[in-house]
Amino acid sequence: MAEANSIVVVNRRGAARLRAGHPWVYRSDVQAEPEPAAGALVCVQDERGRKLGTAFYSSASQIAIRLLDDGITNQNLPKLLRRRMAAAIEYRRQRVREADSYRVIFSEGDLLPGLMVDKYNDVLVLQALTQAFHRDDVRQTVVDSLGEEFPGASVVERVDAHIQELERLPPRPSQLLVGERSSTVFTLNGVQFHFDALSGQKTGAFLDQRENYAAAARYAHGQALDCFTYQGGFALHLARRCESVTGVDASRAALEVAERNEQLNRAEQLRGEIEWIEGNAFDLLKDYATARREYDTVVLDPPAFAKSKRAVPTALSGYKELNLRALKMLRPGGILVSCSCSFHVSEAEFLEMLGAAAADAGRRLRIAEKRGAGADHPVLLNVPETAYLKCVIGEVLG
Repeated sequence: MAEANSIVVVNRRGAARLRAGHPWVYRSDVQAEPEPAAGALVCVQDERGRKLGTAFYSSASQIAIRLLDDGITNQNLPKLLRRRMAAAIEYRRQRVREADSYRVIFSEGDLLPGLMVDKYNDVLVLQALTQAFHRDDVRQTVVDSLGEEFPGASVVERVDAHIQELERLPPRPSQLLVGERSSTVFTLNGVQFHFDALSGQKTGAFLDQRENYAAAARYAHGQALDCFTYQGGFALHLARRCESVTGVDASRAALEVAERNEQLNRAEQLRGEIEWIEGNAFDLLKDYATARREYDTVVLDPPAFAKSKRAVPTALSGYKELNLRALKMLRPGGILVSCSCSFHVSEAEFLEMLGAAAADAGRRLRIAEKRGAGADHPVLLNVPETAYLKCVIGEVLG
């Protein structure tokens, strides 16, 4: 078991950050001599020796401190983790409707910094993002708690090679921890999807868009184009309302799953025909705009363009290019659903970009809804990183 309660001193900037309600302190604001063990519980103090709380420590990440609570030791840590996991699970049970799948644990949003757990019907997928949640005792507490809360469910640990590298953890494969199977069929808003926890991007489907899928379908009509469709999340929801849908993605493997998902829903759910196209969305939009193709609904749900603050200008340029071309292809009365999962691009910057794209396209865009992630991705006040997803639904006037 890792040693607990080594003292770590943070400078004035780090202390101010914690007192303002943010749980992170960056390595540049930390004085740790001698350095605590990787993933240890530490007592955090300011430069005058005043206690600021107990935290998980990372010996590798630029986020060195992730605050937990006051007075936590290795002896009472399991009790704290179990209590917070139970509270997070109850929160979802009260707020998630029409879905057997949702994010169960959302790291800082549930006061469990460094832990993600997703539920896909009867398969749970956990992802440890820090050294602390890779500790054997902590990891076992998480697995045991999930088994108690979701009896009979399989538990898969999804290992992200990039996270392992950042946290200087040894590489290892994703694996089935509990149960007999890692694949299932799950339902979002009445639409069914195949899921395999040991393949695909991240932990699987983009559960944060669950409520936005349903919202987009309420506005969608006519001929629709879904760019960056991945496994067909938006496209399949649109096909319940639209005459036809074209789903575009650069991944052939993702589109093969999307086609299987279409077959799951074709008999009862889908009104419109779906065409799946493998290709680069930037190139395709350029070609379609040049060919003067027109649509009634366009969805743009690209991957994160800005991984850091320095990447924001380039990201905004990419977002503008996509939205400009989409707006030019929309008929009057057409619907644009434009998304960004780049935390470093603020909502204000995203809306400013969208306004500039509309002006350059010579279109007037009326905002019908400004949305974020679903209720299973709670936003913690004073932790802006938990409010990363932007989804704007707009109508082209004239």
